[in-house]
Amino acid sequence: MRHDRHDEPLSDEERELFFQYLHRFARHDVDLFALMEVGDPEDPCYMTLARTPVPRTDPAAYRRP
Repeated sequence: MRHDRHDEPLSDEERELFFQYLHRFARHDVDLFALMEVGDPEDPCYMTLARTPVPRTDPAAYRRP
């Protein structure tokens, strides 16, 4: 499934689905880490999903959606 509505924010329903899918992805697909480049190719967002916090970062700094 791919949407081409990149110029619109997520609706509340879409945001909830995103978090549900993200939790499933983290549980079932992320072994040690996953590196991704997403968003606008001219201004990408680099994402790192990992099983450990970023070094020297207090785990309390992370929020759980």
